[in-house]
Amino acid sequence: MIGSYATIIADPPWEISSRIGAGGRRSRETVVPYSFMSVDAICALDVPAADNAHLFLWCTRKVFREGIGARVARAWGFEPCGEVIWGLRNPGIGSAFLMNDHEPVLIARRGSLPFGDERIGGVHFWKQPYAHGKIHPAKPEGFMDMVEQVSPGPYLEMFSRRARLGWDTWGDQSLGGV
Repeated sequence: MIGSYATIIADPPWEISSRIGAGGRRSRETVVPYSFMSVDAICALDVPAADNAHLFLWCTRKVFREGIGARVARAWGFEPCGEVIWGLRNPGIGSAFLMNDHEPVLIARRGSLPFGDERIGGVHFWKQPYAHGKIHPAKPEGFMDMVEQVSPGPYLEMFSRRARLGWDTWGDQSLGGV
């Protein structure tokens, strides 16, 4: 990776079980189109962030709940300062109480770069618009738009699966870029 980015979005390939046990949870194989990385390998990545930068780190609910996302952010030189909760229109399988109906995004800051809207440091809930042909795990356009409204460039999306005008992309399935 090259450059020194003021805003980074990352959705690491967190290790997940391909078959989750009984008890109202997933009982079929989960197929993902990429290889997983260990938390230690994710923490060891050389992230090309500027001295003053923002990080938007997509997490699984377990990674978020157990503080692993904060561990990764700190390993990359960021300090957690908020979260976004992204609501899913088509939730995953599970009991009504534990249904996978959202994805947490840890927000972290390095240095003193202000957000364009300081309310981003709180908890927000968006309902995912329905979209045909969504590429897993491509980030929703509405989320990318929100990031551009509150954080300055230059922009980098790590573990990207598609290109976006004005962003550099990085990852083994990246469609070009860094």
